[in-house]
Formats: sequence, C-alpha cells, structure tokens
Amino acid sequence: MTELVRDEMENNLSAPYVDKKRYLWLLSLLWPSAPIIGIYIASVTGWSAFYWLTLVVWFGVIPLLDSVLGSDKNNPPESAVERLDADIYYRVLTFLTVPMHYVALFAVAWVVGTWSLTWFDILGLSLSLGIVNGLALNTGHELGHKKTTLEKWLAKIVLAVVGYGHFFIEHNKGHHRDVATPIDPASSRFGENIYKFSLREIPGAWQRAWELEKSRLERKGDSVWSLGNEILQPMMITLTVYGTLIVLFGATIIPFLVISTVFGWWQLTSANYIEHYGLLRKKLDSGRYERCQPYHSWNSNHRASNIILFHLQRHSDHHAHPTRRYQSLRDFKDLPELPSGYPLMFFIAMFPPIWFHIMNPRVVEQFKGHISQANIDPDKRESVIRQYQDKAA
Repeated sequence: MTELVRDEMENNLSAPYVDKKRYLWLLSLLWPSAPIIGIYIASVTGWSAFYWLTLVVWFGVIPLLDSVLGSDKNNPPESAVERLDADIYYRVLTFLTVPMHYVALFAVAWVVGTWSLTWFDILGLSLSLGIVNGLALNTGHELGHKKTTLEKWLAKIVLAVVGYGHFFIEHNKGHHRDVATPIDPASSRFGENIYKFSLREIPGAWQRAWELEKSRLERKGDSVWSLGNEILQPMMITLTVYGTLIVLFGATIIPFLVISTVFGWWQLTSANYIEHYGLLRKKLDSGRYERCQPYHSWNSNHRASNIILFHLQRHSDHHAHPTRRYQSLRDFKDLPELPSGYPLMFFIAMFPPIWFHIMNPRVVEQFKGHISQANIDPDKRESVIRQYQDKAA
C-alpha cells in the first residue's frame, strides 16, 4: 500500500479537514501593496531607504521566516478537494489580487512621476515594483489554469500589468506540454546558468506562444492579427496602461517602467529556472515523452513563501494536476526538494557557482548517480558525464 493511499485512509477516518492557512492566504492579497507600504514609511520617517523595503523583505525577511517556520507537510485529503474548490473565499482572494497590482503600479508611478527623488530612490522603487510584477505573473498563472471565462480574462488583465500577456498561451499550452524535456525553453538544463538560460527562455517562450496562437487561429480560419488573438488582447491593455502613465507623468517615467517591467520578467525567468533544473522526462519508443509526474519538478514546502505565492512552490502537484486550485495542492514524499523557498533560491541562482554547488549534487542524487539521464546543457554534456562518471558507476 502506498504512502498516499495510507494517508488518504487515515484522513478519511479522522475529523473533517480544516485549512489552517485559510486566513493566512490574505497575505497573498496584501503582498502587492508592499512597495506602497515602503513609500508610506519613507514619507513618515524621512528615510528613503524604505523605498527598497520590498526587496529586503523578499530576499531577506521571507527566507529567514522560511528557515524559522520550516516546512508545511499538511495535505488536504482528496475527499476535501471538491469542498475546497467550491469555497468562493479562495477565488475571491485571487480576484481581488488583480486590482491590487494595478493600484501598486499607478501608486508607485505617481510617486516616481511627481515626487522629487534621487536616481537611487527611483531604482529602489523600480525594483520593488518589479518584485510585485513577478507576483502579478504568479496571479496570472493561478487564474490562467482555470476553466471559467472570468478567471481566464482576469489572468490576461493581470499579466498585462507586466507586459507579459503571451504567458497565458505559452505556459498553459507550451510549457505544460514540453516541461522537463530538452525542447522546452522554460526548463533549465544541468550546468546551464540562469543568464544563459534567460537568453534561451525569454525569446523561446515568445516564439512558442506566437506559433501556438497562430496555429489555433488558423484552424478557426481567423487571422493572427484578429481581436481573437489572446496574445494581442493583453498586449493592447499593456499599451493602453503604459501609454496613459506616460501621458500623465511624461517621458521621465519610461526608465521606471522599463526597469520594473524587465525585473518582473526576471522573476518569472528565475521561477522557471529553479522549478525543473536538470530534471528530464524519459523519451518513449513512440518518440513522445512520458507523462509529466510529480518528480519532474522541484518542490518546496516552506511556509512563509508558499503563503504569499498561492502555493506555487508545491509545483510537483501543480504539473501533475494543472487545474487543481492552490488551496488543494498537495505534498508528496520522496520528491525533488529545494533547500529553501523561491525568494532565497532566486537570489542564489544569480550566483552560478553557488547555485551549482548547492543544486548539482541534488540532481545527481535524484538520478541515483546516473547523470546521463538528466536534462544536461548540450555544450557541457561531455564534461558533465566525465565529471560525474565515477559517482554513476
């Protein structure tokens, strides 16, 4: 009998499942306001260092809380999933997060466009909003996997905040199909640093999204330039919003928009980089790859970061069951585990030697020493196999 079946039987015999994180999920809704909170504290204290508050919390405070609070092994039983999914409270939180991202964008843009700030202050606010923009992508990720028309449109609207509307197509129809294979631009390879990965992932994701949407529209007999194009729809929202900000505050707002947008993209690149690093689905005799399983993603159960990321870090269950809502995502035993939550892993990834030192042994262990079975950077394949050959033997 598997551990999962045993756990399920035990849960069914016990009291009805209660989500102990039910009200903590409100932090996912409040987190987009972090730059605004930093602005308020700076205005009250006169300390401009608080313009950088969001970055300090993201890269410093949350990893510390993850370390102190540890992992969350609490799983909703399958018998509770239908009830959890039907609970409108969880959906409302994701719905309300969408306007929160727009409030943050316009509030920070107003401060940058009207206050007398140094270039260092503006940089801090730009990067802080970039962190929040990354969370907008996460909100779009959660909503974009759902089946209702409302949630799909809310996904496009929130993705428009950061000018990454093609993610709606690329992630759902491209990444989930090709994940943990060499053909996926959004799956990082063993020995590939994040900077090399970004040069493959960002343009590759854009190209794949257009190819997928063009094929869909052609099957319907529509032009790729029609209003039915689900890449153009959020793009038009982005152009309208950013154009409005430039009209309101002048061309001086453009550097702020560029930095915050690109740094928001970098958060997605960081997530894609750490989520499937080196993991590989087996290629079958038919030429197709095996079905994606929970062990094809790196998982993290760290409490603090999972709360503000709508359980994104329970990525293994997400890829195995893409439409499962965040409150119902489960942890499994013996999954590839990240040593910390996403914020700290994002930071570590920016320093490739440290990343390789921490993660490469974990990939080798995952493949029981047979590193040739991993998804390896083709430019380094021979040297990697040579380096780990003794361990494999």
